Amino acid sequence: MSKELEEGLKLTLDWNKLEKAVEGTKGIIPVAVQHADTKEVILVAYINQIAFEESLKRKMLVLWSSSRQELWIKGLTSGETFELINAYVNCEQNSLLFEVRPNRGGICHTKNAKGEPRNCYYRKINLDTAVLENVDA
Repeated sequence: MSKELEEGLKLTLDWNKLEKAVEGTKGIIPVAVQHADTKEVILVAYINQIAFEESLKRKMLVLWSSSRQELWIKGLTSGETFELINAYVNCEQNSLLFEVRPNRGGICHTKNAKGEPRNCYYRKINLDTAVLENVDA
């Protein structure tokens, strides 16, 4: 991913993300990931049955990487792993909500100016201009 996409202030939403993810992958649903203590939504990702079963078995956040088309144990390479506290399913059973607790720090692969990992929702959209504002620079 480009530095401009992750750090820039221009809004460039990927309206085809799910279409691209689904094209090569069957059996995925979205999962919202929420910090168990702060209740902040820290990530929205995808999960398949194998990742779901691994999450329950390991009691940790395991997802499906739609970009790499593989099982994704969140934080395995960075050390930013997450304990699974609770799991919820919506009324139509087509999305999940996981409450997690970070074992070390933030969730995103990007870092702020202090070098700390942050949550994935670190840019706010200005409702008047649609320009992004970094709230964790």
